[in-house]
Amino acid sequence: MSTNAQGARIYNLFPSLAGSVVDWYGHLDRVAAMGFDWLYINPFHYPGFSGSLYAVKDFHALNPLFDNGSGQAPGKQIADFTAYAQEKGISVMMDLVVNHTSKDSLLVDAHPDWFEHERDGSLVSPGAIDPADARKKTVWADLAAIDFDERPERTAIVTYFEGLVRHFAALGIRGFRCDAAYKVPNDVWAPIIAAAHEIRPDAVFVAENLGARLEEVDDMAGVGFDYLYNSAKWWDFSESWLFDQYERFRVVAPSVSFPETHDTVRLGAEFAADGISDRIAVERGYKQAYLFAAVFSTGLLMPVGFEYGFQRKLNVVRTRPADWENPTLDLVSYITEVNALKASEPVFNEEGPQTYQNLGDGLFVCLTRRTTDGSRWALTVLNASLSLATTARLEGLEVDPAEGREVTPGKKGRKKPLAAGDVVTLAPGDIRIFVGET
Repeated sequence: MSTNAQGARIYNLFPSLAGSVVDWYGHLDRVAAMGFDWLYINPFHYPGFSGSLYAVKDFHALNPLFDNGSGQAPGKQIADFTAYAQEKGISVMMDLVVNHTSKDSLLVDAHPDWFEHERDGSLVSPGAIDPADARKKTVWADLAAIDFDERPERTAIVTYFEGLVRHFAALGIRGFRCDAAYKVPNDVWAPIIAAAHEIRPDAVFVAENLGARLEEVDDMAGVGFDYLYNSAKWWDFSESWLFDQYERFRVVAPSVSFPETHDTVRLGAEFAADGISDRIAVERGYKQAYLFAAVFSTGLLMPVGFEYGFQRKLNVVRTRPADWENPTLDLVSYITEVNALKASEPVFNEEGPQTYQNLGDGLFVCLTRRTTDGSRWALTVLNASLSLATTARLEGLEVDPAEGREVTPGKKGRKKPLAAGDVVTLAPGDIRIFVGET
């Protein structure tokens, strides 16, 4: 596992919205200025018949949508971009899709025995079961599942992916977001991760584990993942499951929070569906979602367009540069301040113990977070409602905000200091952050 003084602050540049590789360059100054240190790019490889970014036909060729038209080899285009990004202080992370390929992939043609087959000889399509309802299953008909059962062919499969990560690490790729990581055996991941470290000892591996059963996440311990995803986005600010999972999984790897991803509905669209249309309330909701994601876990991820309030869901098949939206918000300055806070406070950069309390009417939520050694703490107080104010007495807290300092983005020095025992009113969606030392 790589050691990083700061948690990863990841900007997801969805490539089919951004355009060709040459267009990616134009986003780097904005991304760097906002304080992100990682640029995560979804699969840029040549796709199969469905056109889905995640249905890879040829891992070593560029998707024609992303070829810059220069006639340069794909590797040259990627290497030049990663080098330029590094000059801006940004490391590039790519999607590593090991669980499957497109059904018309080159690997299917060359090595049909690497894949799972139905009784009639047809290729098995991978699927995912809804962990909340085992009756619900999604099957991707354009994909072919790779067979990782213990058998002679598995050695060759692992060797292929070892070579793949060495290839991209040599092109300057420093991070790998491992798609559906829980569907690939640990003894497959371990040598793949080790292979990348041969080229880049600081290579970072992020396990995309959303949808995994709890036991499947537990099993990832010791494999070498640097980060897992967490489900903080879906927390209702009341039930205990998020903190139960946090405590259970922080021994596996630090986690990454997000206000939305390329797989989710855009936050603005969620607000609209919930009847929240007032611009002030919407902006308040965006800011709360981003700040909560930043202070809850070590890693932080944000997709392109969040900073402008984009509402159109990113689509792995259909999204194109023409889908770039006119901004409805401008959160660039706020995101910059949140990222600076996250980078500067050690308590937000490791997966230390964390607890929460609901006060008053239950909308008043207090989260206490500590460094692993207990020497530093952070207290977050927030109003879970975007439409109602909430009032509570600050009692029963693990720490006293008066013994720390307020670091709330956009509100430093402009609010009345808080102390244990105070009766406090929070405006709709309000969130305040305090840090201190024990």
